[in-house]
Amino acid sequence: MAADVDKSTPERERSTGGSGQRSPGCGAWFRGWMWTLLAVCAVPLAGFGIKYYQNSQLLRRHEEAVQTLGVEGLFLFSSLDTDHDLCLSPEEFRPIAEKLTGITAPVDLEEDVIDDPNGETLVLEASMKPLLLDSMTKSRDRFLGLSHSSLSGLRSWTHPAVPSSSFPAGHFRVFLPPKGKTEPGDAWWVIPSELNIFTGYLPNNRYHPPTPKGKEVLIHSLLSMFHPRPFIKSRFAPQGTVACIRASSDFYYDIVFRIHAEFQLNDVPNFPFWFTPGQFTGNIVISKDASHVRHFRLYVPSNRSLNVDMEWLYGASESSNMEVDIGYLPQLELRSAGPSTPSVIVDEDGNVIDSRDGRGEPIRFVFEEIRWTSAINEEEASHRLEVTFYPFKKVPYLPFSEAFERAESEKKLVHSILLWGALDDQSCSGRTLRETVLESSPVLALLNQSFISSWSLVKELENMQADKQNPALSEKAQLHLEKYSFPVEMLVALPNGTIVHHINANYFLDQTAMKPEDEGATFSFSGGFEDPSTSTYISFLKEGLEKAKDYITQ
Repeated sequence: MAADVDKSTPERERSTGGSGQRSPGCGAWFRGWMWTLLAVCAVPLAGFGIKYYQNSQLLRRHEEAVQTLGVEGLFLFSSLDTDHDLCLSPEEFRPIAEKLTGITAPVDLEEDVIDDPNGETLVLEASMKPLLLDSMTKSRDRFLGLSHSSLSGLRSWTHPAVPSSSFPAGHFRVFLPPKGKTEPGDAWWVIPSELNIFTGYLPNNRYHPPTPKGKEVLIHSLLSMFHPRPFIKSRFAPQGTVACIRASSDFYYDIVFRIHAEFQLNDVPNFPFWFTPGQFTGNIVISKDASHVRHFRLYVPSNRSLNVDMEWLYGASESSNMEVDIGYLPQLELRSAGPSTPSVIVDEDGNVIDSRDGRGEPIRFVFEEIRWTSAINEEEASHRLEVTFYPFKKVPYLPFSEAFERAESEKKLVHSILLWGALDDQSCSGRTLRETVLESSPVLALLNQSFISSWSLVKELENMQADKQNPALSEKAQLHLEKYSFPVEMLVALPNGTIVHHINANYFLDQTAMKPEDEGATFSFSGGFEDPSTSTYISFLKEGLEKAKDYITQ
């Protein structure tokens, strides 16, 4: 037993430090670990506390603002308070100051743009034919239930705000391509889009556009010739401006461009009324050093039966009811009166001479003919712009009649989308569809492989149905319209027009909102981590292919 005691004593001494007490190092380590844990926990708690305090202060200020201004007054205040902090900065107050004083603050030009006092000047002329009120769906009920104030801005906008204006030619350098974009077909963002399906959209309760900066300045100035309140970045994606080189010579570019912008037609005290053309497009022929502009045109395309989306609020908050309609705008256009000309004319010796000849007539300038060394056609250039804005256009979408002819020749089905507004511009009622499933790689691949795609306006198919001179096309239009439900219907059809499968956009969105574990869900994750909406749309297309077999074998 003594031997056992002697053997165990060193073990106890090692474990207690030889004195029967715990080692000081162990206690210090434990206390340090506890302080570290407390510090780690304190950081998020402090952050939560600060956030809670800020939110409570913001809520208190919001309640005070409602008591002071009332609901409608707070709505007007919020339309200026762009950062939603319930305080107006000088920049946010600027629209009111300009309205009261009549003085517009200087705009922020690009740092590298310096006006040349001896540079050339371009004169632009604006033309407009106001929106046809009879083209709006509300006109069918004679605008029953609509207050006069709601449409006041629309009814009063009958002519351009500025019929004619002069611009320094050098300002149009914003359309010149960046480095690495010098060949016909090259496309780039002049003003990039800042929105996508994840960021959502910009607020509706606004009256005055933000101050333009950099390249935005020229676009804002151009659109201001139409109406004093242009928003060069639309509320919905895709925003911005895209350009593409159509042709190139030794000294000139022919550049096509497309702009997604909108106007606010109402002002205080009326509630906002948003006027959104499907697109602005045009072209500019400009020298590569931006010293001379040979031609400029900007316009809203009017080749479709409906080309403008309109939305207006019925209350004093962002969540208020919104009315939506679509209509036809015959003309909204800027066009250069002629090539840009020098502000100062000098002779061969450098002497300034009068701009009029001896008979008092203006001196006429003779411009050399531009010989393009490389070019693409306008249709291809427009397609490059479309694909940049809308990746789903990587799949060709053919006109209704042409799609069925192509399907017949290639022995494919027709993938057809029927809706009120154009699918490939901002007057669209299918924004969610084009920004999600239609541009996903698996759907693009399946459409390319097995379908001929097409989209059509309801109004256009109604006109086709009524055209008895083309009975075959009339019947195809009728078969589509029989399956249509507002707002968007996706269909799969045989080349003869027979509808084999269809799904409404609202039902489709309900299906994709289901959880994978929900009974009866039409999608699964068995094939990988695929987006539910993509899986659902692929299932819809494959079901169409399968159902078509029954018709083919009959």
